[in-house]
Parts: sequence; C-alpha cells; structure tokens
Amino acid sequence: MIYYAGLAIAVALVAIAAGGCGVGQGIAVFGAISGMARQPEMSGKIQLVMFIGLAFIESLTIYSLMMSFILLGKLPKTEAILEVIQHAVK
Repeated sequence: MIYYAGLAIAVALVAIAAGGCGVGQGIAVFGAISGMARQPEMSGKIQLVMFIGLAFIESLTIYSLMMSFILLGKLPKTEAILEVIQHAVK
C-alpha cells in the first residue's frame, strides 16, 4: 500500500517539475530580452544562446512528462485500491 502511495506522490512531483520548467523558460526569456535591451548589437548571439537554453529546458519538460506517464501506467485501478482499503478497515 505504501508503494502505491509513493508512486502517486512521484507522479504528482514529476508533474510539478514540468510546471517548474515553464517558470524556468519564462525567466530565461526575461533575461535574454533584458540583455538584448541593454546591448542591441549582441541580440543575435543572445538570441542563439537563449534558443539553445530553451531547447534544454524543453527536453527536461518532455522527459518529466514521459516519466509521469510511465509512472501513471504503473498505478493500479481505483477499484482495486478501494477494495484493499475496505479489507483493511474490516
């Protein structure tokens, strides 16, 4: 039973990690735009580095969502968990 509870918590944490990647992308774009505003002549190089960084962040998002789906597939059906809880209560 503890295994399934840990698995459910892991699925939730991996989904939160995917949300954190969105926040990281926003911070990265904000930093790049601020840098371009301060030095417009470097905008091409800053933009290239920003896109590479965003690709790495996006790959982390895809990996975390993939792990979430894999872990979600390992969770048992709701009916099976309810039966286990009912037998534990009796």
